[in-house]
Amino acid sequence: MAKLDLIDRKILTELMNDASLSVAVIADRVGLTQTPCWKRIQRLEAEGVVTRRVAIVDPAQVGLGLAAFVGVEAADHSDAWRSEFLDAIAEMPEIMEVHRMAGDIDYLLRVVVPDISAFDRFYQRLTKRVRMKGVTSRFTMETIRASTVYPLIAAQPASVRAPAGR
Repeated sequence: MAKLDLIDRKILTELMNDASLSVAVIADRVGLTQTPCWKRIQRLEAEGVVTRRVAIVDPAQVGLGLAAFVGVEAADHSDAWRSEFLDAIAEMPEIMEVHRMAGDIDYLLRVVVPDISAFDRFYQRLTKRVRMKGVTSRFTMETIRASTVYPLIAAQPASVRAPAGR
């Protein structure tokens, strides 16, 4: 884990909010000159803290209006089953996220498709490809809040917070 000071956290927050900002704008917002700010950004990228810079697209605007969360119970917990599952999901671009879970399901998938017919086709492909003990799907009616910005300033350890009065 990289050691991040308050300035690093501010830089990351600016990048998460808008990765298209110029170094000059970021530097001004975090209280640095351009060269030290650029060097910090390069270090954060080199250390793997910043893994990539992307555009966030509204799925409904590009015809992907149905989101589903799919809970998967593994048929067994062997290396062979896990490998088969990982191979199958790697070939399915509709799957936006995959989380290995603790609790009553083994994996939680976030799936985005145009409509319920497309989801049914996805479901059929998934269940034909991998043997599972159980699959449960839940559909999003409305997204109340979604963010890609981690709360780095609010959640930072006390040791890197600015002293009171600054």
